[in-house]
Amino acid sequence: MTRFLFRAVLLVAVGLGLAVWRGDLVVPDRWNPWAPLDVTAEPDFLTPFRLGRLQRDGDLCRAALATSDLAWTPLPDRPSDVGCGLTDAVRLTDAGPDFGEPLTATCRLAVAWALFERHELQPAARAEMGAEVTRVGHYGTHVCRNIAGSARRSEHATANALDIASLTLADGRTVSVRQHWDDDGARGRFLRRVRDGACRYFDVVLGPDYNAAHADHFHVDMGRFSTCR
Repeated sequence: MTRFLFRAVLLVAVGLGLAVWRGDLVVPDRWNPWAPLDVTAEPDFLTPFRLGRLQRDGDLCRAALATSDLAWTPLPDRPSDVGCGLTDAVRLTDAGPDFGEPLTATCRLAVAWALFERHELQPAARAEMGAEVTRVGHYGTHVCRNIAGSARRSEHATANALDIASLTLADGRTVSVRQHWDDDGARGRFLRRVRDGACRYFDVVLGPDYNAAHADHFHVDMGRFSTCR
């Protein structure tokens, strides 16, 4: 009986989902999984699904990025015989906090950053440090290389990853992953909130708790796997 009820509920859910997808059933965007992703909207349980859809649709991804406050220009696709090409990439000239230089990133990475910066990074900075983040110290997004100690290409090879080393606040204080991860005070709490918040939007988040290679930065990417460590 329980199995029958489960299957019945599942069939109804699938049927309703198809009706919404076809447009036969109109629901508010908040409850519509296929509604365009709006970076400014408060994230909800459908946000990961909408973010995942962007990987397969460059136009949809750029439409989502257009709802953010970031300044960007699309880049042409660049095939590569060695696994270091660009697909649906953008050039970020203003990513909110100052990165010191324009960044090349996949559109989906840029959207994830916009969501994270707006809904996690800045609220955490205000709550724990009393000031917003104005500058990000980083090790870049795009470099043609393998994962350290591996024969597999890094997500950095396709501009699908970012390494965050430090965060500078509006009052001039800098919070460093290397120096403050184990801090028992506000800096440590802030960094741990940053790591946890990043896991809500990026597919992979690796920091000092992962291994010694990440002792001085958070690696975030939009790759094929899902890890938060």
